[in-house]
Amino acid sequence: MRRVNGLATVGRALTCGGAVEKRLAQAALMSTCSSSSLNSHIFSQKLADRLGLSRPSLVRRVAGTMLFSVAASSLAQDALAKEKPRSEKFLPKEVVLYQYEACPFCNKVKAFLDYYNIPYKIVEVNPISKKEIKWSDYKKVPILKVDGEQMVDSSDIIDKLFHRINPDSSIPDGEEKKWREWVDNHLVHVLSPNIYRSTSEALESFDYITTHGNFSFTERLVAKYAGAAAMYFVSKKLKKKHNITDERAALYEAAETWVDALDGRHYLGLSDI
Repeated sequence: MRRVNGLATVGRALTCGGAVEKRLAQAALMSTCSSSSLNSHIFSQKLADRLGLSRPSLVRRVAGTMLFSVAASSLAQDALAKEKPRSEKFLPKEVVLYQYEACPFCNKVKAFLDYYNIPYKIVEVNPISKKEIKWSDYKKVPILKVDGEQMVDSSDIIDKLFHRINPDSSIPDGEEKKWREWVDNHLVHVLSPNIYRSTSEALESFDYITTHGNFSFTERLVAKYAGAAAMYFVSKKLKKKHNITDERAALYEAAETWVDALDGRHYLGLSDI
């Protein structure tokens, strides 16, 4: 039970929250393993056993990296009952998030917005042309527009929003900072080698990514094949750069590190304040 709660609360370190089933559905479509393959079945069963999950079929759908996306975008049901009300001091008229559906940094921002019940619109960005953000000098996602003001970089976005929601609070420099840096500097580098582990898995991922957004048939084909090829090679470079010899083992290790750090607590971050 501790492992289930611990994994679910990875998102809390990213200042996350939101509807569990919605995020599970997103992760299911982004599965890095084919549910029909023997290796996927073995991996899923092993992951279920290690994390104490009783539904291996569910684990298969969220196997590998997207298990972290679920955790980073979801809270356990008990946390939903503790969901914070929308701040009376921060009531923006329009919030627009420019994102890639599978981007872990974008999921950080979405989860923060969900946790604080801040309504927002989503604009899916074409990963090849990026035509949706041509108006901006910043060419990465996420980009958040709050009543016309542009905010960039997921951690900076979260910090700015947190201060506006809680103007009398300060972000601690100790444990919260340590684990935010661990997420940004270590955990995210485990993601790509797992999502784009093979050419078939890279194509599967981009097939899902390109189903979101207002893309033409041609744009979808170009984004799917060009994007999958690019990210496959990027993932191999990241794997080499960060000395990842076994992407699945790295995934297990990251999960264990996080659960051990929680030590039975609900949060490791801003949500503790």
